[in-house]
Amino acid sequence: MSEFNRRRFLESSAGVAAAATLGAGTALWSPPAQAQALALKPEKGAKLRVLRWSQFVQGDIDAYMVNVKKFIEKTGIEVRVDKEGWEDVRPKAAVAANTGAGPDIILSTNDDANLYPEKLLDVTDLCEYLGKKYGGWYPACNAFLRPDGHHWIGVPLGAAGSMMVYRESMLKAAGFDSFPKDTDAFLKMYRALKDKGTPGGMALGNATGDALWCNWLMWAFGGKLVDTNNKVVIDSPETLKALEYGKELYPTFISGTLSWLDPSNNKAFLDGQISVTDNGISIYYVARTSSDPKLKEIALDIQHASFPVGPIGVPTESHLFFNQMIMKYTKYPQAAKEFLRFMMEQDQFDPWLTGSGGYVAPPLAAYAKSAIWTSDPKNTPYRDAVKNLRPAGYAGKLGYASAGAAADFIVVNMVAEAVSGSKTPKEAMERAQKRAERYYMV
Repeated sequence: MSEFNRRRFLESSAGVAAAATLGAGTALWSPPAQAQALALKPEKGAKLRVLRWSQFVQGDIDAYMVNVKKFIEKTGIEVRVDKEGWEDVRPKAAVAANTGAGPDIILSTNDDANLYPEKLLDVTDLCEYLGKKYGGWYPACNAFLRPDGHHWIGVPLGAAGSMMVYRESMLKAAGFDSFPKDTDAFLKMYRALKDKGTPGGMALGNATGDALWCNWLMWAFGGKLVDTNNKVVIDSPETLKALEYGKELYPTFISGTLSWLDPSNNKAFLDGQISVTDNGISIYYVARTSSDPKLKEIALDIQHASFPVGPIGVPTESHLFFNQMIMKYTKYPQAAKEFLRFMMEQDQFDPWLTGSGGYVAPPLAAYAKSAIWTSDPKNTPYRDAVKNLRPAGYAGKLGYASAGAAADFIVVNMVAEAVSGSKTPKEAMERAQKRAERYYMV
């Protein structure tokens, strides 16, 4: 856990050094005339506590805390930032919402905000201001954080893109000059890599980010958790085809993936145990910024690609969405909104994107113009993660049920059970159907 206020941050040499090197954001666009200033009046003597997920790349937290320091110096508002793992933020946020005490602002994942929307501060004015100023929010942001179509219950932060990360030399050695574009070639590639002794692997444990490939698998064959009326339809011929394909794919994985959590494939890839996996840009970032010659060599060999398209013929991307929630119990709602406004403005947000090496894809269209996405071509595949993502509750409406089902890893567990053989695909689907109905039929 890390706590920062004015005194603590000024004592942090790492924070000061980061501030000196990152600098201010560059002028990427001119705000439209209708983007008028948002009149927020922070409460006198306001103090804010922020709970956010722990960083996967060091530049993320360094740049974030530079912006926190700037906010403290500009406003005089004391800010403390605590960090927890993704899986730990969710229960802490739920406890705070239910007890009415805890952090003022919580940065969480996916549609966690829909677990307790009545406990969150309405931030419609802030989101409308940011949307008008920075080119508009991508559609997924509305799906996640404007459930009634009118009021915003949180401020979108972006998404960690779940892309394919691979060793180019190993793919070529296995007979592939480019990354496969369809699921048939994808399976052939995984088989060829295993035959060459350079297998791949993807997480099948309860990994908040890296197990999102299970959504892609189901959707690629036309399966879905619920239909447009929020009726649970996961037990279907389409899902069965996806699981049968997964049964062919799983034997090509390195052993141990059933217990993999989010850090697991990073370690396996950087250790040279696997040649391909799905992940955010963090694997490349760590290798690129390392002083270890072995990792630097791996960085030169790393490439990124989108998931292949399945039989339905359209991309089915699933990425880890990040939200920023202000709890309704806060004593300082104006100060909290001003903090989020400040952090999302170009002078802060663009240096944060840059400092984190493109780990978070932007939720606002204007930030797709940031230089981070083209300064290194290997970053570009991550740029449009929010623009292209399909919410985990597809094809239904997001809310308590979708958030609960995602938090319960229903799709991930179904895939793990079916592909590993612990259950038949039919048994795994039937179990997933019953588990999901407990959320959707309340």
